[in-house]
Amino acid sequence: IKCSGNTVQSHKPHFLAVHCQEVGGKNYEASMSHVDCFVKELLSSDAMKEYNRARIYLDENYKSQEQFTALGSFYFIHESLKNIHQFDFKAKKFKKVVGKETCSETLESTPALEKEKFPQDYFPESKWSRKGFIRTRWVLADCAFDLVNIHLFHDASNLVAWEKSPSVYSGTRQKALGYVLDRITDQRYEKVPYFVFGDFNFRLDSKQVIESLCSTATMQTVRAADTNEVDKLIFRESDNDRKVVLQLEKKLFNYVNQDVFRENNGTSLLEFDKELSLFKDRLHELEISFPPSYPYSEDSSQGKQYMNTRCPAWCDRILMSPSARDLVLKPENEERAIVYDNIGPNVCMGDHKPVFLSFRITAGAGKPNANKHKCCVVQ
Repeated sequence: IKCSGNTVQSHKPHFLAVHCQEVGGKNYEASMSHVDCFVKELLSSDAMKEYNRARIYLDENYKSQEQFTALGSFYFIHESLKNIHQFDFKAKKFKKVVGKETCSETLESTPALEKEKFPQDYFPESKWSRKGFIRTRWVLADCAFDLVNIHLFHDASNLVAWEKSPSVYSGTRQKALGYVLDRITDQRYEKVPYFVFGDFNFRLDSKQVIESLCSTATMQTVRAADTNEVDKLIFRESDNDRKVVLQLEKKLFNYVNQDVFRENNGTSLLEFDKELSLFKDRLHELEISFPPSYPYSEDSSQGKQYMNTRCPAWCDRILMSPSARDLVLKPENEERAIVYDNIGPNVCMGDHKPVFLSFRITAGAGKPNANKHKCCVVQ
């Protein structure tokens, strides 16, 4: 809370949207009870004392595997912002936001949002996991927009991800993201600009990035004695005492030099970040100037260290429709107060480092003396 609170106090948004995934953590059955305590502490924290309206939606119903997504969407409105309305998807009309409300039961029937888990055949091997999306719709400064919290499928095995380019996992995410975009732009409701932010689980093209990192290395394949399946790949330098450059296993990515992912914010590896390119006509993103957001060490003393479980990647993103990008980049926004960055670069924030986008929405854009409202979305 402290580190995120510093970001809030630094940027002072009028409207703050925070999207979380895996509410309750990996051991959600035992840990879900702590979520309510966290929410109460957040609402009462010094950083949030000037936010007199809030809407918090928590999918905590883990007993329903067909519906459980573990998504959490938090929205806070500053006391200086007089008018903000939220869409009622059942009544199909906007309603003024008053007071603070937390909803954690039966989100499926909550009219203020749309929540969906992906169809079962979208899940690898049709095994349920906590993946889906939540959509809310708002009107602020005469601008209507959707905010979509999303969690897409991860790479289950580094070895499988390495087999071909693009990987089979990339195709699974592509299908699921396409499903979400189709749902939020279908004919049921008026189309408005949308921001989609969450854990997309986008990964670098594994085969290509390994070939680049290990371009002068030779590969040794280690197979399991009982099944003869590939168990491990070892990449060694051709000389230099055959030094090991990379060890790759199902859940091991042990590269000799982690600095490559941190130097210049790892941007030399962005050429291997290709999954968003499939949606270039439907989704836009501001320039990335922060290191890969995953998988950071969960050791509280190792805020900059990556775990050696996966190849570091920009999993956590804030994306927007072309019309939403126009909203963010309006020429009236002469202050150019747009920031797309991560939170807590030097401290432990868990295995994912949160990212945020801060920008201004101009009321009555193009009119003289137009008011500007600062928005901040956090993933």
